[in-house]
Amino acid sequence: MTDVRIGVSGWRYPGWRGTFYPRGLPQRLELPYLAARMRTIEVNGSFYSLQRPSSWLAWAEQVPADTVMAVKGPRFVTHMKRLRDPGAALGTFFASGPLLLGDRLGPFLWQLPARDTFEPDRLAAFFAQLPRTEGDAARLARAGRLDPLLKNGLTPWTRARRADRPLRHAIEVRHPSYQDEAFLALCREHRVAVVVSDGAGLWPTIDAVTADHVYVRLHGGDELYTSGYRPEEIAAWAQRIRDWAARDDVEQVLVYLDNDAKVHAPGDAMAIADAVGVARPDPPAV
Repeated sequence: MTDVRIGVSGWRYPGWRGTFYPRGLPQRLELPYLAARMRTIEVNGSFYSLQRPSSWLAWAEQVPADTVMAVKGPRFVTHMKRLRDPGAALGTFFASGPLLLGDRLGPFLWQLPARDTFEPDRLAAFFAQLPRTEGDAARLARAGRLDPLLKNGLTPWTRARRADRPLRHAIEVRHPSYQDEAFLALCREHRVAVVVSDGAGLWPTIDAVTADHVYVRLHGGDELYTSGYRPEEIAAWAQRIRDWAARDDVEQVLVYLDNDAKVHAPGDAMAIADAVGVARPDPPAV
């Protein structure tokens, strides 16, 4: 059966404290609290800065063993270098420790800026350098530029726990030029999932299966990062998720709510999970 999971993007939001998170809950318990209520979480702090190897290991230990944690790739690669000559930067990122998530590690998300236009050769070169196994990622880490970690007193992580374990990748695009069959063909060739991205109409929503997994990001249907999803919208997304899950070529469907500004994300994620009919964890008493 297709593995279907619905969760949220990130978990450390001050506005969630005293609303979604119980008042007085220590910050160190926020991730375990969230993971007791949904079966997948997207790590987004890795987009803004390199994380410590100790943080990746701690996050893995704070969530149930069957949790899937997708990982957002660094903006240094996607927004600053714009995917050009990414080898050393990719190596530094993998040396920061995402492989320490172990069996909890889900796909890597590469989000491009809205100004980024479709350039087939540049994208093909980037896809060709993405690691496809943990062993590939470890080799990239050993070849990376490690001094940003070393100068901060961090020990780079350059080993694979399971060298042959496959790694998945997804790409989120936000420019109309990506509405191109050549883009979809390139993603299929490299087995990269095109993110189905709902951005309040500010960018195109491309619905095409290009890998063995479907990756969905819901940022708000009416107002970006702010608006909640109405019952009829939740029902519509639930049906789309069931349709993807019914396909023979889809092994996993991951959905992340990113409308976090007014604390809609966790409630909407749980509502969609219930509408799809997928099991959620039974949260312990707090």
